Amino acid sequence: MFPRRVPAVLGAAVGLVLVLAGCWSAPIPPPLPPLRPDWQPVTLPVPPGAPGRLMVRDAVACAGRWFVVGAVAQAAGGTRPAAWSSPDAAAWTPLRLAARSAYGAANVLTAVGCRDGRMAAVGAKSGGVHGNPRVSTWRQLADGSVVEVPAEFEVFGGPDAVNVGRIAGGPDGWVIAGNRSTGAAAWSSPDAGEFRLVPGVPPLASDAAGRTWAADVIDAASGWVLVGSARGSGRPGGEPAVWTSVDGLDWRRAALTVASADPAASAPGELQRVVEVGERLIAVGRRGDRVGAWIEGPRGIVGWRPGGTLGPAAKGAPGQVAGLAATGRGALAVVWADDGGAAWFTADGGAWVPVELPGPLPTGADRAVAVAGSGDRLLLLTDDAKGVGGWSGSTEQWPA
Repeated sequence: MFPRRVPAVLGAAVGLVLVLAGCWSAPIPPPLPPLRPDWQPVTLPVPPGAPGRLMVRDAVACAGRWFVVGAVAQAAGGTRPAAWSSPDAAAWTPLRLAARSAYGAANVLTAVGCRDGRMAAVGAKSGGVHGNPRVSTWRQLADGSVVEVPAEFEVFGGPDAVNVGRIAGGPDGWVIAGNRSTGAAAWSSPDAGEFRLVPGVPPLASDAAGRTWAADVIDAASGWVLVGSARGSGRPGGEPAVWTSVDGLDWRRAALTVASADPAASAPGELQRVVEVGERLIAVGRRGDRVGAWIEGPRGIVGWRPGGTLGPAAKGAPGQVAGLAATGRGALAVVWADDGGAAWFTADGGAWVPVELPGPLPTGADRAVAVAGSGDRLLLLTDDAKGVGGWSGSTEQWPA
């Protein structure tokens, strides 16, 4: 936990007002100073091939390897997929990609996961008569190359398609989170080859209790964990939702218990990202007019409970979690807001401390942010549709 600084003396006038009011309110501590990583710039080299502007969409780290995915936007308007790898988040090498379809050759890689030091990614390119996204998955082979795995259109597309989102790898395979017209959905594969969709799986799919939505997935020590929301008819907002699975095919819904002195903990909301930090799972998303956390664990504490909030209430629309990354000391969340956004760090999901960024977050419809963490190192990449910025920083001196 981070130390809180409490004023040593309360003014006599303030105390008199409290007594006269017949109530007492705990003093609000001043805000903690931001943490300052030793941000160092990193550069992603342009992959061999037609020149163009780099696009960055996601990043991940595992087993001593770091990966970044995106695309190269060519001057004529086309795109081609791109991916990079690094042993230290500082020196980067483009990976060799092999497309096996016309749409794959134009993919923008939007999500990446890894296991055992190898990556798998999700990419898409709009096309066809209706301009629907044509989704492909990609997997890294033993020689380091990354090959497209084309799928039948109905696997990720078709009349029930809504979106295909984030991907995660683990000891038992791979899972992709997404949504269909039936509600939240998941695709699973043992080797990032052919992914299997089991549509309408209860209690993952929407039912009489509400419309479900899946936003993120990880492989945790307890199995697969999928987070999102559920919205019942007639309710003004959704409710955070969590599902768990042993095999990525059969799912059960986990209860989220509200037991907090903060009344905002029970406000409508949703979970947008989830990570595992030590023996805890930390999920972050919208909670009323704020961004807040939910915590599961540590060992011996069963069930999800509200965690801390990330900054004050939003003046405009609630913030959106642009990225969430785990390190050996906690989790870093990057949040977009009407005023640009900010970054926050937590050791346990309870107290969140601001983190000084190397520059302002990008704005605009085509903006993107990617974050990843491993050990004592963080990676931050930004894309403002004009260029890519990249930095790595150490958390070694941060409080644990």
